[in-house]
Amino acid sequence: MKGRTEIAELGEFGLIDRLTAKFEKRNKSTMCGVGDDAAVIEASKDKAIVVSTDSMLEGIDFDLTYFPPKHLGYKVVTKGISDVVAMNAVPEQITIALGISSKISVEFLDDFYAGVEFACKEAGVDLVGGDTSASVTGLVINITAVGRAKKSDIAYRSGAKEHDLICLTGDLGAAYMGLKLLERESYVLKGIDNPQPQFEGYEYLLEQYLKPRARYDIVESLRKEGIVPTSMIDITDGLSSEILQICKASKCGARIYLDHIPLPKQATMLAEEMNIDPVIAALNGGEDYELLFTVPLSLREKIINIGCIDIIGHITAESTGAYLVTPDGNDITLRAQGFTPKQ
Repeated sequence: MKGRTEIAELGEFGLIDRLTAKFEKRNKSTMCGVGDDAAVIEASKDKAIVVSTDSMLEGIDFDLTYFPPKHLGYKVVTKGISDVVAMNAVPEQITIALGISSKISVEFLDDFYAGVEFACKEAGVDLVGGDTSASVTGLVINITAVGRAKKSDIAYRSGAKEHDLICLTGDLGAAYMGLKLLERESYVLKGIDNPQPQFEGYEYLLEQYLKPRARYDIVESLRKEGIVPTSMIDITDGLSSEILQICKASKCGARIYLDHIPLPKQATMLAEEMNIDPVIAALNGGEDYELLFTVPLSLREKIINIGCIDIIGHITAESTGAYLVTPDGNDITLRAQGFTPKQ
């Protein structure tokens, strides 16, 4: 009789490794399967198709009591195409499949797809299909995104080299603190008629959580400068998890410098108000949809000249491990986060 292993014992990434370890590539056209932000499929001699799929579940990934349907539609597109962007590819098409519960109205879906349309227009992406079915567990959303790139332009997680610079777009922790703000106001105002949530001064946090934008602008800027990252990943599970994914795939170590991590002012203010460490929000909060990538040291000046990119550390030998370095020189071991099944 087989024993029972709880998913929490493996963690999200350990579970994925276990479930997919025995799958082999059977087709020459499969350039990259499980293990990166997206799959890579050969399209021609020098071009490739990039495909990703993601899901969002009501009660796990979003709460409809404070998530406007238009914003939800926008964020779904961001979630889908961000994985394509993280391969240094250009997103072109998406499909969306919905599991719809009886509490969802047609008007809700009208607003949801208005958000999808706005995001598609902004990113230059086409909605080309999908599916709808009934759900008894709340709203279920699945999105598949497709993009294209030259084979030579694709950035995998596995290409980081010792001494490479670790680069970050944007700031971290705002999305997590935006979620905490919404949760706090929802709890405080529960059962109150005509509630008046206190959001003033924290609008940036709400935007970063409810309406994040995929960083396809950075991919375009890198392409204009002729820069192909040696590795790249998008930040959806927090900085710690993502740098460890690069270290695992590239068989390397890393040093991230705490005083180089950009923390938005509003996130720091709210974190202090709620007795939360803003650094923890940046390291483990996730859903920032920023890009984390590596480039050779020789490209330092080019990266700085692009703007909107911070150099937060460097790649080291695998034997040295992955650490956060504090301003006083102490090393803190980075630990991966991931989903934990709810009881």
